This record gives sequence, C-alpha cells and structure tokens, in this order.
Amino acid sequence: MRDFRFGFNFRDIPSRAALVDRCRLAEHFGYDVALVPDHLGGPAPFTMMVAAAEATERMRVGTLVLNVPFWNPHLLAREVSTADVLTDGRVELGLGAGHMKWEFDAAGIEWRPFGPRAQMLEETIQELGRLFAGPEYPERTAIRAAGGLTELKPVQRRGFDGSGPPLVVGGTGDRVLRVAARYADTVAYGGVYQIKGEPPGTFRLGNADEAEERVRFVGGLMGERADEVESSVLIQLVAVTGDRRAEAARLAAGPLAFLTAEEILETPFVLLGTHAQIAEQLVERRERFGYSYITVHGVSMEALGPVIELLR
Repeated sequence: MRDFRFGFNFRDIPSRAALVDRCRLAEHFGYDVALVPDHLGGPAPFTMMVAAAEATERMRVGTLVLNVPFWNPHLLAREVSTADVLTDGRVELGLGAGHMKWEFDAAGIEWRPFGPRAQMLEETIQELGRLFAGPEYPERTAIRAAGGLTELKPVQRRGFDGSGPPLVVGGTGDRVLRVAARYADTVAYGGVYQIKGEPPGTFRLGNADEAEERVRFVGGLMGERADEVESSVLIQLVAVTGDRRAEAARLAAGPLAFLTAEEILETPFVLLGTHAQIAEQLVERRERFGYSYITVHGVSMEALGPVIELLR
C-alpha cells in the first residue's frame, strides 16, 4: 500500500505575496505538491511552478494538467527542462487532452474530436521522451561547444522511460486512460464526466461505482505495471462539518443534484465530515480505489490541511 501524497492547485494569482504565503502555508500543512492547471484566464503554468518552488523548501511543483493541443512538443520540452533545472528537479509533468472548446476557439486553435486529441496526447508523450533522451539539436552543437554552453535537459530521470520528470496523465475516457496505462507514472482521475448531448465541458460528478469501474479498466490495461503506477484523485469538494449526512442532503438538493445524498457520501470525489471522518474516508478509499495521491482545488487547501497531520 502506497503512502499518501497531497497536492493542491492554483486557479488564480492575486499577487506575488499571496502566492508565497499560500505556498508556505501549504508546506506547513504538509502538502507535497503545488499544482497549476492550464486554462485561459488562469496563470501561466511554468512561471507559477518556478515561483512556487522558490517560495518553499521541499514542495514539488507540477501541472494538473496541461492542455496538450495548446503546446508544440519542442517548445514544451524547453519549458519543462528549464523549469526542472530552476527547481532543482522538483517538476511533475501532468498532461491531458483538453476539454473546453471555448478555450480552443478563443486561442484560434482547431477543436478536434476526442479521438484525435487523445492521439495527439500520445504522440506528444512519445516526442517529449525522444527530446529528453536524445542528443541536442545538431544545429546547436557547434555553438554550444564553442561557447561552453550547457545542454538543456531535465534534471530528473524518473519518467519518460528514465529521460525526464515523472509523468502524470489525467482523464476519464477510455482513450486517454489507455494512454495513461501505457506511459504514466501517475494516473490522475478527475471524477467529472461529460454529459452526453451537452456542449463540450458540460460535466457531472461521477459516483463510486463509476470511479471503481475506471480504476479496474486502467488496472486491466497496465498488467505488470499496475504495482509501479501511482493513482491520484482530484477532490472536487471538501466540506468540514459535524453532520455529513445533512451536508450531503443539502448538496443533493442544490449544486450536486445529479447525485443522491447517499451517492454524495460514497463518491471518492467529495469529502464531507469532521477532520477525523475525512481522514477515515481517505484511508477507506485508498483501500477500495487505490487512490494514494490526493489533490484538492486551491479553495479547499486549508480545509484539508489538518487531515494531512492526522494521516502522517
């Protein structure tokens, strides 16, 4: 059974001072990773990662997850390698296929069906591995040698078959999870499902049975790799309360109306109860689903903080 790891994400950057304070508070709570999503209107991932690492002593930094169709693999390799060097090898690279059509439209990037986006994800992973492992661009060899320049490569050799930082692949659908089963060091389960017939990016929260089926699906694909691969879950909501059943009923009558109160209590994507009850839920869900890497949205970072101490 894997030990727990904990991460939280940033969705905004009010100021440099606020970023530093938040990172240091998270490190005080015992969080292991500061994460940045990749959405228009939000902060630039790699700039935030370097700043978060600079503000802390040990906390790792990562993306959860990059929208791969936004990135050219060669330019992405440069960003990853630079960030890994500047953070002394603390980067974890999370990749996904993208899901918000409006972002593609706003950026002038072609929106393609899910299959081609998943294929692009796999091709990007393969190309990054080649770039991390391979020799420098031959066109730069003479310049580098003449100037005594250092070749730009990641510090870490933990992912991409030993040529780069650890690889996290996040998603819910079969095609992305097949890619995750083949390449990822960590499979990240977000817990949100596209509602059929609705515009892209219209989601509902999954229930416990759906989560368990996704874990079984990935496990069946990984074979012997299963024991080596970490499972991560993105908790969509944390509510510290002395009456978790009343809170579940409130949520079922409002923001989570697509689930029953009982389903809300059981889904691994929601945590309700006292700090002690939440700690118990995480232990139970690690047993059932294999989730040992627990991530929360930034708004829930402080709520989950005391639970980390209970589990260590």
